[in-house]
Amino acid sequence: MKKCITLLILSLFFQLNAQSAKKMITPPYLQKGDTVAIVSTARKHLNDDLKQTIEFLENWGLKTVIGSSIGLDSNQLAGTDEQRASDFQQQIDNPTIKAIWCVRGGYGTVRMVDLVDFSKFKQQPKWVIGFSDVTVLHNHLNTLGVQSIHGMMPVNIPKASTGAKESLRKALFGEPLSYTIPYDKMNRIGTAKGELVGGNLSILYSLFGSASAIDCTDKILFLEDLDEYLYHIDRMMMNLKRNGCLESLKGIVIGSMTKMNDNDIPWGKNALEIIQDITKEYKIPVVYNFPAGHIADNRALIFGRQVSLGVTATESKLVFD
Repeated sequence: MKKCITLLILSLFFQLNAQSAKKMITPPYLQKGDTVAIVSTARKHLNDDLKQTIEFLENWGLKTVIGSSIGLDSNQLAGTDEQRASDFQQQIDNPTIKAIWCVRGGYGTVRMVDLVDFSKFKQQPKWVIGFSDVTVLHNHLNTLGVQSIHGMMPVNIPKASTGAKESLRKALFGEPLSYTIPYDKMNRIGTAKGELVGGNLSILYSLFGSASAIDCTDKILFLEDLDEYLYHIDRMMMNLKRNGCLESLKGIVIGSMTKMNDNDIPWGKNALEIIQDITKEYKIPVVYNFPAGHIADNRALIFGRQVSLGVTATESKLVFD
C-alpha cells in the first residue's frame, strides 16, 4: 500500500514538473529609459533614417538603437543572410537592449533564423516584435518557450490606428490587455482557454516539418494573410487539417485576409468562407474579422500567453492573462 502511495506521489510530482516545464517565459516588461533595437530580418529598408520611429519610441520614454541591417541592400533583402543574422544576434546578446522591433516583413527571416544562436536569449529573453514574415521568429521562439509580440512595425507607423499603437504600448509595458469586438455572423459561439499561437498563415504553413514548427495541441490559433490566391488559402488550411493541427485546437481567431486573388475560373468561396468550410467539423469557438494583420488597426497580440476566448451572439472577447 505504501509503495502504491509513493508511486502515486512520484507520478504527480513528475506530472507537475512536466506542466511547469511547459510554462512559457515572459520577457521583462519595458520601463522608461529602456532601449529598443530596430533591425531587419527580411526585406531591406532604405527609405529613411527612422526618425519617425525614434520619435515614436521617445514619446513612450524609450531609447532607440538602429541595427546594422538597416540600410543594407542585397536585391530584395537587407543584406546577406549572414549580415541579417549577425545584427539580430548582436541585439539579442546585448544586455542593454530590452526589445527588438523588426522594421518590416516581406521575405527572408527563414533564411537567417538557423544562423542565430539563441542560448543567451533563453537565459535573458527580451521582447521580439513584428508580424507577417516575423511569424518565423514568433513560431521559433514559441518552440523555445519564450513569449513574443505580434504587432505593428516601424514601416506601419504613418498609417497605424491609435488602437494599434496603444495596444503595442500596453503589451510592452505589461498593462492589462483585452479586446471586445462586435459579433460576426460567421463566428462559432463558445468559450475556450489556452495559449495563443500563430501568425501569418503562409509562413506558419511553410514551417511545418521544421524545427520552428509550433505544437497546436490545446492552443488557440490566430491566422492572417495577405495577397494570396484563394486556392492557396484552401491548400494551406488543408495542410493544417492533415497535419492534425486543427483537430487539436481549443479555438481559432481569424484576423484580416487582405487583398486576396482569384483565378479566371473562380474558386467559389472567399478566404473566410474557405476557412469556415474546413473548420466547421471542429466544435470549438471561432472568431472572424479580428482586428489584427495587414490592416491599419493591427492590434497587438502576445503569442505564448494564456488567453480566454469568449464568443457570444452579441460580441467576442479575447482576454490575456
